[in-house]
Amino acid sequence: MSGPLERDEAATATSPAAGPGRAGVELFRGRATEVGGVPVTRLLPQRARRSVGPWCFLDLLGPVSPGPGRPGLAVPPHPHCGLQTVTWLLHGEVLHRDSLGSEQVVRPGELSLMTAGHGVAHAEEPTGRALPRLQGAQLWIAQPAATAGGAADFERHVDLPVLALPGGGQARVLVGELAGARSPARRDTPHLGAELQLPAGSLRLPVRAADEHGLCLLAGGPLRLGPHRLEPGVLAVWPPGRDVVTVEAERPAVVLLLGGPPFEEPLVMWWNFVGRSREELAEARRAWEAGEPRFGPVRSGLPRLVAPPLPWDTAR
Repeated sequence: MSGPLERDEAATATSPAAGPGRAGVELFRGRATEVGGVPVTRLLPQRARRSVGPWCFLDLLGPVSPGPGRPGLAVPPHPHCGLQTVTWLLHGEVLHRDSLGSEQVVRPGELSLMTAGHGVAHAEEPTGRALPRLQGAQLWIAQPAATAGGAADFERHVDLPVLALPGGGQARVLVGELAGARSPARRDTPHLGAELQLPAGSLRLPVRAADEHGLCLLAGGPLRLGPHRLEPGVLAVWPPGRDVVTVEAERPAVVLLLGGPPFEEPLVMWWNFVGRSREELAEARRAWEAGEPRFGPVRSGLPRLVAPPLPWDTAR
């Protein structure tokens, strides 16, 4: 996915310890923007919260009803490095094409996971089928230095583990492990991503005490986390130290749970790149603009994206 980062979101080396109020739950309201002709709410990164564990980008996609002049998500070929992309849909379809030769329709309940490593390019396009709604989430996971320079890859998983939650509801584990249920998807750090389907009422959710976590509504709700009311378009984050979190749903809700150990490595994000320094990102931009084989071509009818100017150059 290509979601151009604003200057207050990007090109900044970050520390997981940054941010106020680390002792309790913090709420972060997302910013409305548009990607590929579809309205999104960007929850990560933000000036005050760059990541949750290695999860460094989170867009809530739609909901939107495709129609004349709005055919669906249409993001032209663009590059990535140093990250993994996750596409998770509640409604609709997206056609994924990449420079590895992958061509895959992503549907609700199916995990699309692309590892960029040293470099990959991809496009996201409408499938051409008339569908009443498009809604979901698109995320990035920062790769650690040990794998950020490695080979690119693409995975699709249709049989993800589902577990019953104590007190009702169920969880589908997208990446990582929750309460003994483990996803088959690749992960380069011990992080977690899960979709929770919650009935109305109170639920005690077991989580890893060593991790920080984030929670946001995908549909339904609202929720309460102690004194905090969690509405659509808001991300709740809490630091390590809890092995159980109590969630109360005022109405049935679909929730995205993210977690992982605080990401201790320096992180610099700009445009579609994640790296460790501005120089590293500038080199990735140069390689993309030069058409070098690092990212490779994508078989798509959409025109290739042109990289914007580097913000630390234009700011002079």
